[in-house]
Amino acid sequence: MFVYSPHVTSPVHKEASVLWFKFLSKFIKVLRAGESPSLIAGGLTLGFVVGLTPFWTLQNVLLLLAAILTTVNLAAVFFSIFVFSFVAYLFDPLFHALGYVLLAQVEALRGLWTTLYNSPIAPFTRFNNTVVMGSLLTALLLAVPFYLGSKKAIVAYRQKWGAKLENSKVVKAIKGSTVVKWYLKIRDLEF
Repeated sequence: MFVYSPHVTSPVHKEASVLWFKFLSKFIKVLRAGESPSLIAGGLTLGFVVGLTPFWTLQNVLLLLAAILTTVNLAAVFFSIFVFSFVAYLFDPLFHALGYVLLAQVEALRGLWTTLYNSPIAPFTRFNNTVVMGSLLTALLLAVPFYLGSKKAIVAYRQKWGAKLENSKVVKAIKGSTVVKWYLKIRDLEF
């Protein structure tokens, strides 16, 4: 007979937890030093665009391929996708409203949408979905300011905030927590 114990987790659950800890720890290490702020900000920006838009579209597949083929930081890409996927969920009603205006109410664009819909590849972008259209337009409009702001924040973190944050009570408490100690033990094991 199997008895459920909340303290026993499956190997899959442990591997997923360890994977997220690895991405987070790599991202924090990258923020401290290492790659140039431009590469980290580039990764954050690619993840920002992918995270804000619904995932399974042609443009997101191409952006992920670009992230893999270029030198942007992949930990930053996946961290940004994770964070902005949740942010996008909150703004979906606004994305829908913007997409609806562009797709249904702007008469000057109707011919463009018809041509794109009848083309062989464009439908894979799901451009005719109001949320996809609104979120993609928003992400593209905010991509350059997001990149510049991220780059500036990374430089400021390395020059000013990093040392202060490392010595803060919150970070010391997190480092002393059982979860972090558990992660440090698991990290050194071979799977």
